[in-house]
Amino acid sequence: MKFRRISLVAILLASSLTLLGWAQETSTKKEETNTKDKTAKFETKTDATKSETDVVKRLDNSAHVLNEIMETPDKGIPTNVFADAKCVAVVPSMIHIAVGFGGRHGKGVATCRTASGWSAPAPISITGGSWGLQLGGQAIDLVMLVMNPKGMDHLLSSKFKIGAEASGAAGPVGRQAAAGTDWKMKAEVLTYSRARGLFAGINLNGASIKQDKDETAVLYGKIVPFQTILSGKVQPPSGSKTFLAAVQKYSNVAAEKKEGE
Repeated sequence: MKFRRISLVAILLASSLTLLGWAQETSTKKEETNTKDKTAKFETKTDATKSETDVVKRLDNSAHVLNEIMETPDKGIPTNVFADAKCVAVVPSMIHIAVGFGGRHGKGVATCRTASGWSAPAPISITGGSWGLQLGGQAIDLVMLVMNPKGMDHLLSSKFKIGAEASGAAGPVGRQAAAGTDWKMKAEVLTYSRARGLFAGINLNGASIKQDKDETAVLYGKIVPFQTILSGKVQPPSGSKTFLAAVQKYSNVAAEKKEGE
């Protein structure tokens, strides 16, 4: 009888220990799952914040490039050229690599004139190659001005190639613009570059420009069509104020000087 009681107690004790172990294991797994979920959510939130910071930083860098170039009128973009621009695009620190054949890649932002001012910025990317035996690599700041409605239509299409769909030319610098008007009649897109403190027109024939959809989604919270942004149908995000203020400032200065000529 005593043996049966001892066996029953042992069985109950073993069962209790088994249930306790199962409960602890289940609790541990739940904690691990919760921790993983929280970590994953934290990492996702951190990645999104970093991406948004990168886009805003690119907008601020674009404003900085424009400020430095336009504040040296004798060596920069002529005001009468800027006054006629339909759209302005800036690509800060575009990578230009050349080993045998050249290559370019960069990210920037574009804005176009609308009836109520300059549009919200649209993130863009530019890729392309340059032919010729070259050796070296450097980062350059790039500015592109769309000069007429046809060029604007190409830009609004969200993807075009300079020299193919749209005619491009190295933009006149400083007082060069007064020497001739070929750029007004021929070029849909005028292109400029700055590297190591030197600013000059640059030929970007062959370069492909398109909407950067990933950064558009980061900046606006969703994919917004290129034409919708650049036609002024979207409110500018708060992070774009510095860039748009710089474009508006030099647009006003250029317009005033043009009227005074």
